[in-house]
Amino acid sequence: MTDQIVINSDRFVPYLSAEQIKNRVKELAAQINKDYQGKAPIFIGILNGSFIFFADLIREITLDCEVDFLKLSSYGDAKITSGQVKLLKDLNCQVTGRDIIVVEDVIDSGLSIEFMKKIISKENPASVRVVTLLLKKSVAKVNFPIDYVGFEIPPEFVIGYGLDYAQKVRNLRSIYRLAPPDGTTPGKKDKA
Repeated sequence: MTDQIVINSDRFVPYLSAEQIKNRVKELAAQINKDYQGKAPIFIGILNGSFIFFADLIREITLDCEVDFLKLSSYGDAKITSGQVKLLKDLNCQVTGRDIIVVEDVIDSGLSIEFMKKIISKENPASVRVVTLLLKKSVAKVNFPIDYVGFEIPPEFVIGYGLDYAQKVRNLRSIYRLAPPDGTTPGKKDKA
């Protein structure tokens, strides 16, 4: 993992390694395989951020399943959510009476996942569960449980493994977090 990445004068430092992510994805898939044994759920990825997590997760799923995607936008090119969620691509599948598993990269404010759940619930699915790689629990305002969580993280801006900075660096294998402007590394104390 690279020690740091600089984008537009913002410095990012390592947070979650590719190995940590790979191991956690396998654990999440194993739990979903167990919970949905004998069923054929539809996995719905939320574009663009979830595509790498979605692909890695679905390759570990041993169930009969279908896949589809929704595309939402709430960030644009900013580091914080705009507070407005827009639907950019709707579903192509029929969800009525089906078990749905929504795959999200990160749940931050919770606006996107709330918006998405309303869209899917209107179609009367048998069930809707959510799996997210990252959950910013201290700032997420959702009125339903997040069923499968890869990692709970603080409310920091993160990039890599599908997560972008103005549509860039999604291809990083690891996840990096924005370093404080004072030059210190988050979570490390300076030696006195």
